[in-house]
This record gives sequence, C-alpha cells and structure tokens, in this order.
Amino acid sequence: MTEPSDDGVDSAERVEHRWAALSVAIMVLLVAMATFAAVYHAAMPQARVETVDPRTLHLGGEFIESNLGSTLEPDGSVTLRGIGQQYSFTPSCMVLPTNTLITLRATSADVVHGFLIDGTNINLMLVPGYVSSLNARFDTPGERLMPCHGRAEQGIQGRCRGGLSHSGR
Repeated sequence: MTEPSDDGVDSAERVEHRWAALSVAIMVLLVAMATFAAVYHAAMPQARVETVDPRTLHLGGEFIESNLGSTLEPDGSVTLRGIGQQYSFTPSCMVLPTNTLITLRATSADVVHGFLIDGTNINLMLVPGYVSSLNARFDTPGERLMPCHGRAEQGIQGRCRGGLSHSGR
C-alpha cells in the first residue's frame, strides 16, 4: 500500500499562510497610515488660529454687542458675528441675504457650544478663547433653526436655540 500524498495539504497551508501574511501586512499598513495622519495633523497647526479673551468679549474688540449680527462689507460680502453663551446665541435671530458670500465668525463666552444651522452643512464648534470662522452662501430664501449641540450637560439641547432667516436682497 502506498502513502497518500501530502502535496495538496502542504499547498493549502502555504496558500493560507500567504493570505494570513497579506492580511497582517494590510492591517500594519492601515495602522501606519492612521498613525502618520494623526502625528502629521497634530504637529501642523491650523493655517490661522485666532484667539480672544472670553472674559472680556463684551468690553472691546470684534465681539462687542454693537458688532454682533450681520454687517455688509465694502466688497459686497456679509460678515455675521455671534457669541454662544448659556442657553442662547447672541444675536438670537440673524437675517442674511441670499446669493451672497457670508463669513460666519463666532466664539463662546462660557463653554463649548455647537453652532449648527439645520438643513445645511454648517456646523461649527464654538470654543471659549478661539474664533471659529466659516464661509457660506445661501442659494434659496428661507428660515433655518440653529439648535445648540455639543455641551455635555443634560437638557441643554432643548433650551439653547436661535434662528436664521435668509431672503433675497
């Protein structure tokens, strides 16, 4: 009687080992890419970081009460300045034109607030001490809600809100 050939079993084991090695190599590559991206972005600061003292927002500078809201700039664009604070945004209702470049500039006076405009991709985190800035354009007239999100205390989401209205010029 002859011994059965182990060539098929050896061949299957070699194929399994190759696939296992390939799987491990792919996982190592993905971990290396994620590590590189994390280190690279942590080492490279944002292109422009603007700071502001949250304790003196109301005393002077860009975020004093008379500067809040929308302002028409000489180039025809609109700058919207706002502050997130306990249970509200100031100003609570903002009116903006459509088909105009709008620069949103906002900060927080107390804790981290989320500045979200429903129905758009506008979503900023307002961090005390830093100015958040974003360019946007509204193509159609309408009214949007600005619910607060991002604060960890229970119940804040339903109490902090604002409104945005954008209409033709």
